[in-house]
Amino acid sequence: MQIPAESVADYISKIPEERQEVFKKLFDTINSNLPKGFQEAVSYGMVGWDVPLETYPAGYHCTPGSPLPFMGLASQKNFIALYHMGIYADPKLLDWFVAEYPKHSKRKLDMGKSCVRFKKLDDIPFELIAEVSQKMTPEDWISIYETQLKRKK
Repeated sequence: MQIPAESVADYISKIPEERQEVFKKLFDTINSNLPKGFQEAVSYGMVGWDVPLETYPAGYHCTPGSPLPFMGLASQKNFIALYHMGIYADPKLLDWFVAEYPKHSKRKLDMGKSCVRFKKLDDIPFELIAEVSQKMTPEDWISIYETQLKRKK
């Protein structure tokens, strides 16, 4: 479910009212913990953070001329989704996150490749999200991205 929006505030205003406060808290948690160098964006029907073209002119190979996506946050039909490309691309970070999750939440981890789904808004592990947000710099992400991309060619 993509939500067309011009800004983060516009996006939040368009999601169901009962999710807005929690979504904003999750957004603020990530935004205040990401290392310097990522830029806030609204793209792919969600809010997120990219490596700007000024930092990584090659950009995203799937959408030439676009910044390299890193994290995204979306309000889906039945849950809030957190997309973290570093978790998807870095097995050590994935292992760390999976091991830490039960220490921060009573609920079972509901996760796809890069997507963590939060169906119960009263049990989002904000401290863990803050911590995982701090673990990768734009330079780290570029390095992993280039390694993964070259492996696929």
